[in-house]
Amino acid sequence: MKAIRVEKFGEPEVMKLLEVSLPKAGPGQVLVRMHAVGINPVETYIRAGTYARKPALPFTPGNDGAGVVEEVGPPMPETVTRFQSGDRVYTAGSLSGTYAEYALCNATQVHPLSANASFSQGAAMGTPYATAYRGLWQRAAAQPNETVLVHGASGGVGTAAVQLARAGGMRVFGTASTERGRALVREQGAHEVFDHGAPDYLAEIMKATAGRGLDVILEMAAHVNLGNDLTILAPRGRVVVIGNRGRVEIDARETMSRDADIRGMVLPNTPAAELAGLHAALVAGLENGALRPVIGQELELEEAPEAHRTVMSPGAFGKIVLVIEAGAGDRNK
Repeated sequence: MKAIRVEKFGEPEVMKLLEVSLPKAGPGQVLVRMHAVGINPVETYIRAGTYARKPALPFTPGNDGAGVVEEVGPPMPETVTRFQSGDRVYTAGSLSGTYAEYALCNATQVHPLSANASFSQGAAMGTPYATAYRGLWQRAAAQPNETVLVHGASGGVGTAAVQLARAGGMRVFGTASTERGRALVREQGAHEVFDHGAPDYLAEIMKATAGRGLDVILEMAAHVNLGNDLTILAPRGRVVVIGNRGRVEIDARETMSRDADIRGMVLPNTPAAELAGLHAALVAGLENGALRPVIGQELELEEAPEAHRTVMSPGAFGKIVLVIEAGAGDRNK
């Protein structure tokens, strides 16, 4: 089979499309024929060798994808196999990496993909929607009728958060740096949308809350925004740090005066029981149409280097997905 391989850490060009051996499903494992692969910023850090956890070289990147079950290994004694050959699924984790024609996964990393979602949309679920759900409902403990700001709402995690918050009965604000991105955020259900590059956007947000401030902020770029976020929180407000690319200076008095919280998160820290519940909710959201992943760009598998450059560029718009040639004819089925 063909797979993207990284044989040394470095720039996007270190990713090469090579022929590798086809994995075989062992006990408690599922082999998935991939039709679409989701690209996430964290994969650029891993490829560059700057992430805290470095995989052994060589490796195939990727955790997210969608396709059809090819093979199911024998069940483990303590588990029940939910899948059979031919099932449509999305992956949220992989043993062998998802930037490939086939990906080997633990059965717990595979989830049903409803017929009303495309494979590309399924590839958008694993990290973006799980991160948004974890940040909003599990870390921020958000409640209906509260007001949430999704900072950087036009990307994969941002659009997911807007949809989840709106479906959960929250008043939803979002920011984006381009008019195209702001239009997308409105389409996903945000009540108010702001240009975070405008000099007065913080004042505009406070005006939209009648001076009270925000109950929850989901922050995709804490290194830029965290200090300002604290000044627009309501009493007992919470900022959940989802993305950060450097050090930041804050005035801790802003947290003291509001009894406010700064809560960090990374998806791998999620306890197994909470992760299972999270994906059960996401599967249901896809089935009933409440969740509608936005695909901003589709590229071929060999274009993985371009995808890594694009996912780190300003002006995020939906999810970037690699489509696999073998499944290209099915990408919208």
